[in-house]
Amino acid sequence: MDKEQEQKTNNDTRSEENMVQSGAVKSNTDTESDNQKINKKNEITSEEKIKELEDKLARSYAEMENQRRRFEKEKEDAFEYGGFSFAKEALNLIDNLERSREILNNDEDLKNTKALKKTLEHFNIIDKDLISIFTKNNIKPIDCLNKKLDPNLHQAMIEIEDLHKEPGTIVQEIQRGFTIKDRLLRPSLVGVSKKTDDKEKKNEENKDNIDANNV
Repeated sequence: MDKEQEQKTNNDTRSEENMVQSGAVKSNTDTESDNQKINKKNEITSEEKIKELEDKLARSYAEMENQRRRFEKEKEDAFEYGGFSFAKEALNLIDNLERSREILNNDEDLKNTKALKKTLEHFNIIDKDLISIFTKNNIKPIDCLNKKLDPNLHQAMIEIEDLHKEPGTIVQEIQRGFTIKDRLLRPSLVGVSKKTDDKEKKNEENKDNIDANNV
């Protein structure tokens, strides 16, 4: 009886030890699994951080490149067009010269005099010198007479009836326009042709017919 009880006790002890060992193994397995999950989570987090840093770096580089291009463009514009305002103001010299010439031409007391002729010759020389200086600095007058009106270069001030020109053709230059390199410094102020009224056109035709019959 004592031997059976002792054997039963030993069996119970071994069973408990096996259960403990089994629980320990299971506990160790769970721990390893948890560690793997943590490590995997850390790996994912690291990859996300690296990707985020790469994106930030790419954006920073793109921003720096844009700033560099803007700076280069501003520097180029400053070099190419830095004298834009000065050039525009300098055109007043040509305008005043042209006005003075017109005033002298319309002065009845000076008409057909040698003094007027000499003065106008000097004015023409000064005008040519100014245009030459401007041209050397890429400031050029706009050629507009007998050209079609271009809103990018010309500004129409008046309409002039003309039988021989297509409507919209520039027939008068009121003020010279200029460009500086590929930019408009100021537009040409011009007069453009327009169609003659039918009544006036008929009168012109009748007049021509009368003149022809008289011949």
